[in-house]
Amino acid sequence: MNWTKLTNPEQLSYLKDSAGTALIFKHSTRCSISNTVLSRLERNWNEAEMQQITPYYLDLLTYRNISDKIAELFEVQHESPQVLIIRKGKSVYHASHFDIGYEHLKAVVRN
Repeated sequence: MNWTKLTNPEQLSYLKDSAGTALIFKHSTRCSISNTVLSRLERNWNEAEMQQITPYYLDLLTYRNISDKIAELFEVQHESPQVLIIRKGKSVYHASHFDIGYEHLKAVVRN
């Protein structure tokens, strides 16, 4: 899985203005659930199936300010771990904890 790391709040402006589709994975490096969900997602990720989506990775402990900005910009309450799918600048899907699954994400991306 080829992650783009979210390290600058200005990257969110790009996502908000983009006509494309992106996935944001908000990860807590100290949380065993977050580590498990991240591992499952990376093991199941198929580049050919998901070529139209750009995956972004956010380290919540280092960049909490960016997580707060995500909640504000995309009108989604903060959770951890959490995944959002952003399409044409809007959150069209979000899930947290063990509700995060590759098959769910794939179905959303296809619609």
